[in-house]
Amino acid sequence: MSETTLTPAPTRDEQRRRIADRLLTSLEDLVRRHRALALHGNQAGENIDLHAELIAAEMAHELAMARSALHRHPPLG
Repeated sequence: MSETTLTPAPTRDEQRRRIADRLLTSLEDLVRRHRALALHGNQAGENIDLHAELIAAEMAHELAMARSALHRHPPLG
């Protein structure tokens, strides 16, 4: 018989920290991607409005995902 080690479920605070970490990582990735786009494809300022719209849409999406996850794991107290 093999012995299985069960890990305890994460606490509410651990889950909320993971949600915050995921949000921050996602936003850092977004900044990195859009800086790269701006450096390589935006020499004369073309597509600036499109880049701004993409950034706003991605940020709104990430914030909505984090907000939804936090609602599923509200703080105690």
